[in-house]
Amino acid sequence: MEKTKSIWPYLLLLPALLIVLAVVFIPVLNAILMSFQSYDLRRPNEIGFIGLKNYINMVQDALFWQALLRTFEWIIFGVGFQFILGFSLALLLNKSFRGRGIFRSVSLIPWVTPGVLIALMWRWIYDGNYGVLNDIMLRLHLVSDKVPILAQTSTAFPSAVVTIVWQGIPFFALMLLAGLQGIPSELYEAGDIDGANAWQKMFKITIPSLKNTIFITTLLRIIWVANSVDVIANLTEGGPAYSSQTLSVYVFYKGNSMNLGYSSAMAITLALLLSLVSVPYLKSMFKVD
Repeated sequence: MEKTKSIWPYLLLLPALLIVLAVVFIPVLNAILMSFQSYDLRRPNEIGFIGLKNYINMVQDALFWQALLRTFEWIIFGVGFQFILGFSLALLLNKSFRGRGIFRSVSLIPWVTPGVLIALMWRWIYDGNYGVLNDIMLRLHLVSDKVPILAQTSTAFPSAVVTIVWQGIPFFALMLLAGLQGIPSELYEAGDIDGANAWQKMFKITIPSLKNTIFITTLLRIIWVANSVDVIANLTEGGPAYSSQTLSVYVFYKGNSMNLGYSSAMAITLALLLSLVSVPYLKSMFKVD
């Protein structure tokens, strides 16, 4: 009877484990295998093992290095501004004011909206012919003529960054707001008694109390943003002249061109780079020493 009870939890977990095996581990192993193969669906007769050739070609690919650099910029600016603005929004939503509940609900709209719809919406805003942003700039006399924002290498990538920042602000706001509400009010009362000003309470009470929340949410958002494809693919398609193409977008388009071996090699490389972020995240989640 005791043996049956000890097996029962594993039997309950078995369906979930089989699903994870089917949709995660097997595709990952298949991608690793393909990264060592010449796997171009346009030439099925030439599929075969080629060793490290895909990785050698990747190191020699100028577009790979450009996409990798864009990925770092994408993460630094995208996640950085998401955190700053999300933290500011969390501090605002933590205050008591009329209509706070409605404002909290409305602020979640960017986060719950699918990335494809967000990209299409902002593509209309940025449009050089009838976009609302150009209309506003013309009315304010900031420009003398319409600006093709998404068709210029100097403005396409910053526009994509603004879009991903707008999408991710509510995530940080929601997570940090939950952390703020868990800080005992007695700490702030003690700070007031000691004569602490607003900045001192921010850096001596608020931020130290949110340290773990900030760490986890930032690492998690770095992983999501680095893997983001939908916003850039639907906003700029990685252009113009590959100026807004991140590594995940480059992998996506290489896969669409049927060169699955080379795209798998880049995908594995991206996964290894993200493991530098994933390991601290998993250690924090599961308390692995």
